[in-house]
Amino acid sequence: MPFSQTGSRSRELTFPTDYDQILERIERIDPVRYIKTRNFINGDVTFLSPYISRGVITVKQVQESVLSRGFSALDIERFLQELAWREYFQRVWEAKGNLIFEDLKQPQPGVLHHNQVSGIEQANSGIEAIDLQIKQLYKYGYMHNHMRMYVASLTCNTAKAYWLNPSKWLYYHLLDGDLASNTCSWQWVAGAFSSKKYYFNQENVNKYTNSNQQNTFLDHPYDELPELDVPPTLKENTSLKLTTILPAPEKPILNVEKPTLIYNSYNLDPEWRKHEDVNRVLLLEPSHFSQYPVSNLVIDFILKLASNIPRIQVFTGEISELASLNDGKMSEGFISKAHPAFTYYPGTKDAYDWIYPDVSGYYPSFFSFWKQCKKQLKLKS
Repeated sequence: MPFSQTGSRSRELTFPTDYDQILERIERIDPVRYIKTRNFINGDVTFLSPYISRGVITVKQVQESVLSRGFSALDIERFLQELAWREYFQRVWEAKGNLIFEDLKQPQPGVLHHNQVSGIEQANSGIEAIDLQIKQLYKYGYMHNHMRMYVASLTCNTAKAYWLNPSKWLYYHLLDGDLASNTCSWQWVAGAFSSKKYYFNQENVNKYTNSNQQNTFLDHPYDELPELDVPPTLKENTSLKLTTILPAPEKPILNVEKPTLIYNSYNLDPEWRKHEDVNRVLLLEPSHFSQYPVSNLVIDFILKLASNIPRIQVFTGEISELASLNDGKMSEGFISKAHPAFTYYPGTKDAYDWIYPDVSGYYPSFFSFWKQCKKQLKLKS
């Protein structure tokens, strides 16, 4: 499902950054309960998405852990699909590059403007359950998958805003912000990366959020929703003003005789080449965060996750600045993990840890991609 999040049973929105606690969350996954309850706001989701997005753990690691506990792949296919959604979006990004920031299949229908909807940004949409979740997003940096679809649909299909800037607004606040998953999901909801737009009504909101609001602009049968006028609470729009505050730059102390492992906001894996004698640098490039800004909450989360990596040094600067240290000799020993956001890194790139390494390239729909993945899982249709 779009906004794929293999997002613990704890109802508190807390995201510990200690690596052992993160691994404990993997062990607590109940994929059967997940399948039954995942669409409910208080459903038994995993809250692992921030750690997957930041490269602390991988979807392959989660899948292998669950299957090793004796669950049948056939019985938990829906759970495995949710993991595969994230891999699918990464494959789209890998294949399309920066084209994921344009309409992937067709122009979004019915666009009135290219700004963010003020009622959404201010948590004043008129739909109480949604406004509450937007306020929680600002506080905790997290939003349930189903709620993300609601917010995107209200913004793009009810208020008729173009998806790109609103998607940047959501990405800015998410601890689990993933450009591929977020961007492609907004397009899926808005009808730019799907055959039709995603709509929902008030009955659906009440069911999945345990609320009971009545007589809203969503209180209509589904077939009437596409024809409704933009409600007054969603008419105003505003331009985005998103900035990232990065740590002050400090020149790292590096041994030019040793390789340098480059970490970033999408690779904070404490196990990566753990026993090697290397330099370790978390690179925070101002150019990257200028193009894809994130909140202070997100930067703080990234820095805390990085503290799981022994002897890591944080460098706020460009890869070219790092490469220029020691008369340009540093870049000869750079090692990074392959990622669509950082294809320009010099040096050696370790392979991405795919669940389905043989299912590569661009697939126009998730289910055409999943059909190939199932062959590797040996699932029977």
